[in-house]
Amino acid sequence: MTNHDEAATVRPLTLAWARRHLEAGERIVGSEALHGGATAEMRRLTISTRDGSTRHLVLRSFVDAPRQGPAEELLHREADALTALTGTGVPAPGLVAVDPTSEHCEYPSLLMTHLPGRTVLDDEGLEARLPLLARQLVAVHAVRPAVRPREYVALTTADTVVTPDGADAAAWAAAIDVIRNPAPSYEGRFLHRDFQPGNVLFDLPPEDPAGAAGARITGVVDWAAASWGPADLDVAHCATNLALLHGPVWGLRFTEAYQEAGGMLAAAVDERLYWQVREPLAFSEEVQWLAQPWRAAGRTELTTRAVEERLDAYLTSLMDALG
Repeated sequence: MTNHDEAATVRPLTLAWARRHLEAGERIVGSEALHGGATAEMRRLTISTRDGSTRHLVLRSFVDAPRQGPAEELLHREADALTALTGTGVPAPGLVAVDPTSEHCEYPSLLMTHLPGRTVLDDEGLEARLPLLARQLVAVHAVRPAVRPREYVALTTADTVVTPDGADAAAWAAAIDVIRNPAPSYEGRFLHRDFQPGNVLFDLPPEDPAGAAGARITGVVDWAAASWGPADLDVAHCATNLALLHGPVWGLRFTEAYQEAGGMLAAAVDERLYWQVREPLAFSEEVQWLAQPWRAAGRTELTTRAVEERLDAYLTSLMDALG
């Protein structure tokens, strides 16, 4: 097998497993490392087909996670989500095979179809991409799976929030008090739970590489955290990512765009505030981890400190608008 990247060599047992899930006459002729998460290796496999053309599959292997527990659960959830999304119109990968307990592979692994397009993290063109993101998330929340995924998991508590240095102490204290209250009741929706620009693929015209016009979404990836819960949580998560990537105003604008696209959020202001502040408070615990992949993708100005300042400004704007 010819490797496009020596570091992306597929391990022997995993390679044999993947081969068993190809169509007759197909063979794996190459692999290329993709950007993955902290514990998962992602590879794009090049498949030679019977008619001489090529296609691609994506292999996810959890190489640093325990074989039982987190990796097994994540792969089960992703496989279930991809199955639930089949035929819904949401552009998600198709499930090919999954080995959640590494019965056949060296590590817990999942094989899925490859989607075209690329992620876009640039400021330029965001005005045009924002409503596309909002409409796509509305479509995700419209999915009604035959079997509901697990209930959402809150990603922070009032006692684990890390208030950034120099932040508006009064605003943060007030926000922390908000999430000390019991979670409001909600109408459940199918959630991606990590819907944000890093998990959305765009097809961008060659003459418009920033996607200012003519862009379209070709895929939504990374469904390992799919859950059942309030639409507000997915909206808040994406809004917070946008606020940190592009500036606080874009977080507020995404929430507006979601509603303009037909999405429904909590009706009561206090309930909406509860969900909206939960995500930036959760982000406070992992700002350094968040900023690293963004810088690696070219957003070198997004230092940990710069992201902390945007997080503070965004939380403060939420408290001013809804508090």
